[in-house]
Amino acid sequence: MPSHAVGFGEAFRVWVKVGLLSFGGPAGQIAMMHRILVEERRWLSENRFLHALNYCMLLPGPEAQQMATYVGWLLHGWRGGVAAGTLFVIPGFVSILVLSVLYAEYQQVDLVVALFFGLKAATLAVVVEAVIRIGRKALKTRAMLAIAAAAFVGIFLFEVPFPLIVLTAGLVGLMGGRWRPDSFVVIKGHGDDESDVVINDDVAAHTRPSLKRAVQVILICGVLWFGPGAVVLSTLGRDHVFVHAGIFFSKAAVVTFGGAYAVLAYVAQQAVELYGWLQPGEMLNGLGMAETTPGPLIQVVQFVGFMGGYRNPEPFEPLTAAFLASVLTTWTTFIPCFLWVFLGAPYIELLRGRTTLSAGLSAITAAVVGVVLNLAVWFGMHVAFGHVDEWHGGGLRLLVPDLATANIASLVIAAAAFVALMRLKWNMIVTLGLAAAAGIVWEFLVRPLL
Repeated sequence: MPSHAVGFGEAFRVWVKVGLLSFGGPAGQIAMMHRILVEERRWLSENRFLHALNYCMLLPGPEAQQMATYVGWLLHGWRGGVAAGTLFVIPGFVSILVLSVLYAEYQQVDLVVALFFGLKAATLAVVVEAVIRIGRKALKTRAMLAIAAAAFVGIFLFEVPFPLIVLTAGLVGLMGGRWRPDSFVVIKGHGDDESDVVINDDVAAHTRPSLKRAVQVILICGVLWFGPGAVVLSTLGRDHVFVHAGIFFSKAAVVTFGGAYAVLAYVAQQAVELYGWLQPGEMLNGLGMAETTPGPLIQVVQFVGFMGGYRNPEPFEPLTAAFLASVLTTWTTFIPCFLWVFLGAPYIELLRGRTTLSAGLSAITAAVVGVVLNLAVWFGMHVAFGHVDEWHGGGLRLLVPDLATANIASLVIAAAAFVALMRLKWNMIVTLGLAAAAGIVWEFLVRPLL
């Protein structure tokens, strides 16, 4: 079935759904997209999904948003990629904007707890389900199991940087593919499990790489990326908070390898000590907003930009300056994501089916399973115990939590959601909706009585 079998209007509606359901950080978001795009919609095969995911995991920026952009691009070219990537961000942008206003004007960030308590717990179930489902497909040999285990131990116990894990796994896969291809070639390039999918092996014209197209992508994305900053610089001067925000978050956008946590400590330090946009400890408030609203976790930078504009508003009113700073921050953070996908995806598609590359990508996929498991453990710690005390370089320090502090209600909701998804095969929207309702009942009716 050719890719044009999916109309743009149908795809647009699905990307709206994906954006609204993109809770739980990268692990939950990837799990949700896998369920919708691979299992329910059959837009692409398991191998095609993992092939694209491997590339997105190598890029700076939020891999889940880039994954949506990649699939949208495969379906409908640049307009599909723009629609998918933008709709992935908009719900989070609106949510954090509203919560930032409440925080700045009324200091009411506790509203987040009541709104998203159950939803957050249910997202843990989605994450665990993703680890199981992707693991079943990717960890078919002992070699793949060993790579996944090594990746998990490396990032969980020893805080090995994510790019180093991916690079090492890829090199091991390339060497192993020459030595024992039967053990290392798990992700096939063509023809496997693609008989009934929308995006098949037919090469669409818009996926073919060309130098002309690459130059066009660089020029267009470059103007979109740096154009607003140039306008602000020429009208407000080099010392204005908008100029500092544009430069600072543009730099942050190109160093966020390994997910948002790899750069959050740097952003928090600069925002507090260098620019004075935040007070010490306020980054945790923004992180709480980003963790419990849809969209990429790196969207926390919107809160930082908002507070910077709010506290340095001249010549605007505080809320006007804060809104403009939010838009500029989000713009400079995500425009590079479209650049990386539109520029590199045609070449990644061209390389599909190479045996040596398949071995390397299979190893990377196995490592990604270990990394997603680490994210699932970290997210589970947040759900069960409210917070994680230590996070450095993208790796989770080994913690021995006090079981007496466990949030039993969260664990019950998460367990029920897991059973609903895995055993009862309930629809994800229904499951998340019931979990959110359970969380509201707990927060407003049950908990006050205890």
